[in-house]
Amino acid sequence: MMRYFTNIFIALLLASWANLTFAAQQSDDVWVGSLRNNLFADQMILDGEGVIELEAPSRAEDGAVVPVRIKAGFPQSKDRYIESLFLIIDRNPAPLAGEFHFTPKSGRADLALRIRVNEYSPVRVVAKTNDGKLYMTSRYVKATGGCSAPAGTDLDAAMKRLGKMRFKIRDDSGSDGSIQTRLAISHPNLTGMQKDQQSLLFIPAHFVKKIAVSFEGEPVFSAEVGISVSENPNFQFFFVPDKGGELTAEIEDSKQVKYTKTVKYSPQVAKH
Repeated sequence: MMRYFTNIFIALLLASWANLTFAAQQSDDVWVGSLRNNLFADQMILDGEGVIELEAPSRAEDGAVVPVRIKAGFPQSKDRYIESLFLIIDRNPAPLAGEFHFTPKSGRADLALRIRVNEYSPVRVVAKTNDGKLYMTSRYVKATGGCSAPAGTDLDAAMKRLGKMRFKIRDDSGSDGSIQTRLAISHPNLTGMQKDQQSLLFIPAHFVKKIAVSFEGEPVFSAEVGISVSENPNFQFFFVPDKGGELTAEIEDSKQVKYTKTVKYSPQVAKH
């Protein structure tokens, strides 16, 4: 009898492993079959080791709020820097979660944010350096339902706060002079796949689309993002201030509504 149950257990494990392998293979097929060519045509994509690192949970508790962190393997300089990061979730309805742009004034091309993952899928980061080369790394994330999950907050209340922004600046620069900065945006980031809980009708998509952050008029970080970014987008990035001045964020959503937030930065001020 014990051998019978052991055999059943092994069979279930093998079936589970086979299903996961099949899912992973399907995801790779999506990347090779269409995504790669649609996004990068025939450009060569090199191994990202030493250039870019991606941290993501192997299994997410909530597919609608999956934290990811991207770390560059070298600091930004005028001679060599990461120009853009492409964050891709193979099996999401909108696979390209965002395209993020940096400059030498960014100090580091590090980025942290929260994304939606709709089903088990590789999550990829492709880095484009200023010499035009592409480098990729990826992680497989087990999560479901992220794009259709109901909004986490009351929608009417969320609409009243629409477009409000807040900067949080850690005033403890590293040896490269870079300052860790977080931009929090109040926006429901509706995907168009969520249903009104009363009418059961789909709620139209309405999401943050463009972000541009500048310091004293000089660009330090910008992005084009979509529905694969979580509700109330929150971006952590870096910039290098050589003096006090004004830090400005400008965003535009999918309804072409624009919002602006400006704060004064000085070494003594850390929160705004």
